[in-house]
Amino acid sequence: MSFSDLFARGVALIGGAAIHMRRLTDGSPTPAWGSAPSIPAGRPQGSIPTLKMPSAKGWEPGHTPIAAPGLKVNAFAAGLDHPRWIEVLPNGDVLVAESSSLDRPPRSVFDYAMITTMRRAAAMGVSANRITLLRDQDGDGVAETREVFLKDQSQPFGMALLGDTFYVGNTDGVVAFAYTAGASSITAPGRKLVTFKPAGHWTRSLLKSPDGRKLYAGVGSLTNIAEQGMAVEEGRAAIYELDLESGRARIFASGLRNAVGLAWEPTTGVLWTVVNERDGLGDETPPDYLTSVRDGGFYGWPYCYWGQTVDDRVPQDPAMVAKAITPDYALGGHTASLGLCWVPAGTLPGFPEGMAIGQHGSWNRSKLSGYKLVFIPFANGRPAGSPVDILSGFLSADEKEAYGRPVGVTLGHDRRSLLMADDVGDVIWRVTGA
Repeated sequence: MSFSDLFARGVALIGGAAIHMRRLTDGSPTPAWGSAPSIPAGRPQGSIPTLKMPSAKGWEPGHTPIAAPGLKVNAFAAGLDHPRWIEVLPNGDVLVAESSSLDRPPRSVFDYAMITTMRRAAAMGVSANRITLLRDQDGDGVAETREVFLKDQSQPFGMALLGDTFYVGNTDGVVAFAYTAGASSITAPGRKLVTFKPAGHWTRSLLKSPDGRKLYAGVGSLTNIAEQGMAVEEGRAAIYELDLESGRARIFASGLRNAVGLAWEPTTGVLWTVVNERDGLGDETPPDYLTSVRDGGFYGWPYCYWGQTVDDRVPQDPAMVAKAITPDYALGGHTASLGLCWVPAGTLPGFPEGMAIGQHGSWNRSKLSGYKLVFIPFANGRPAGSPVDILSGFLSADEKEAYGRPVGVTLGHDRRSLLMADDVGDVIWRVTGA
């Protein structure tokens, strides 16, 4: 047995004891969901934060996620390499960004424990750094054709097609490539439009504006609570707006620790995002969230959360706290809500209009949360009800193994299905009416 394996077992024993003690002292808090969540007071976890993550197992033949009543699920494509994000082209081709967190040297004993745990959970390793094209030629809901569409990228994630230009959100910036309709690959070099700082929260989601003149990009923080200082966080924890005509980029909204999925609400034309909040304060503290995004808005990180709730671990700036915007809808503590997709009414039988959210799943809590594809109903441009599971069953009953972990979600080309990336199962799942 390697030293890494022995260390991982030691971490599990120490972590298990810490989790047991926190359950005894903290009890079982009410899940922090909805527009007016009950959020327990923060209890800093100190030098031994809760660390609980299932081992990556994958799916056995014939084993699939559990679809909600009235729905069914099938593998649109399997055998991918850590699929994270999906883009459906106008001709029906499905592009999948295959990328991963990169191995790195640990900065502390706890960091070594975290890296060891992430490797076991298949959340860190060698990144494929490519975009793969999938084509369902006969319309049966399963891709028959698979080709490398674009290779040798830098942890690619977000994608967007506007006319004859294909945009990629690499971890170090947005790159534009010439695109020919129906092409199965891109080989010509791209042109970098804007540079971002890599590492930390490395994903760079992209969303085009309804008029096609701008791109929006999510850029996460380097750290949990700016513990390395604010200088290294400059230009991070924000959503950028890129004007494609002028080439100018600006920060559209800030104080967003890790804004990943982006979507437009069509009734109001307002931008929405899902945000991963900070760790180390408790099972439900603070919750991740879904929120509308105001131009120039500040959402609290790192000074405070859920409005003006101050995080005493952070050197404070009262002026920044005073202007922090309270998010719209809590998604539960540490659910790692990543994927976001507007779902028109009628897309799935029995579901009104709303947002579908891919919840990658927790590590910093005593009872795992997330690991689902959930739906938040909307009415009049706002969240209007309790969450509903679309897909579940990604965890073993004892929470020790993960068959899969949801990430990106998007509408299928037929507008009557959803496609969801699963980066542990290495599958793109397709959800339709039963």
